[in-house]
Amino acid sequence: MIETKQAFPILRALLAFDLFLGALFCGFAASAQQATPSLPLLFDARERLARPDLSSLVRLRFLTSVDFPPFNFTDQNGKLSGFNVDLAREICSELEISDKCQIQAIPFADLKDALAASQGDAVIAGLAVTPELRRQFVFSRPYLMLPARFVRNVAVPLDGKTAAALSAHPVGVVRGTVHEAMLAAFFPAIKAQAFDTKEALLAALKEGKVDAAFADALQLSFWVSSPASAKCCALFDGPYLSEHFLGEGMTIMLRQKDSLLTAAIDHALATLSRNGRLQEIYLRYFPYGLY
Repeated sequence: MIETKQAFPILRALLAFDLFLGALFCGFAASAQQATPSLPLLFDARERLARPDLSSLVRLRFLTSVDFPPFNFTDQNGKLSGFNVDLAREICSELEISDKCQIQAIPFADLKDALAASQGDAVIAGLAVTPELRRQFVFSRPYLMLPARFVRNVAVPLDGKTAAALSAHPVGVVRGTVHEAMLAAFFPAIKAQAFDTKEALLAALKEGKVDAAFADALQLSFWVSSPASAKCCALFDGPYLSEHFLGEGMTIMLRQKDSLLTAAIDHALATLSRNGRLQEIYLRYFPYGLY
């Protein structure tokens, strides 16, 4: 097992925007024919997080970026959109401070420095939690985990419906990634074949050079639902979660001095998780589901 302290590997260019939009459209078109994907609850239903008094709050400025669809991006009308953007608005609504809320997009590389300089109050942009960042900032409770998944070529017969059925088949993975390490640790009986890039991996899967692949569920779910896959493949088994390999999940980053605001955001996330509003946002952007 490879020791790693990195948080889950959010890549700024996870998906080309046209691929995301194409898959999203296909997902909405087919959603009526499929079971509703469910979002795992990350908050214990018995846990009660107090709602702090924010009456003295002047404003809440969320910072995000525009290069991480479907979480934060500029839509075809030039409007700031995405899962994180909608979630920020719902948090403000739940805390009854919508009139004090602002959401601003800046370059991803500038987010940390902008928060440190008090040019914003909270970053909601898919920043991976690292020990270095924890020394400078605090983080909300996670609101979404990005699991690892298998995807299989449907033309290849498998003797079973679990990962054990892949032990006699070549399974592709991107070289040097946490998913390569996770595959080796979780499934030592599987014969892994490493590729240098995600594009090379998916091309090999589509062409039948490997029978399955193991990678990030976000990438795979949109790819199998898009015209790019030509309906060659389908998600298989899983999902697989691991804080050791994939990190703590999607969180909101705040300044260390803002403990009251952090507690308020945790309260809002817990409430949205329990009352179904977080699930509604999830289905808006992940109609095929990640899990």
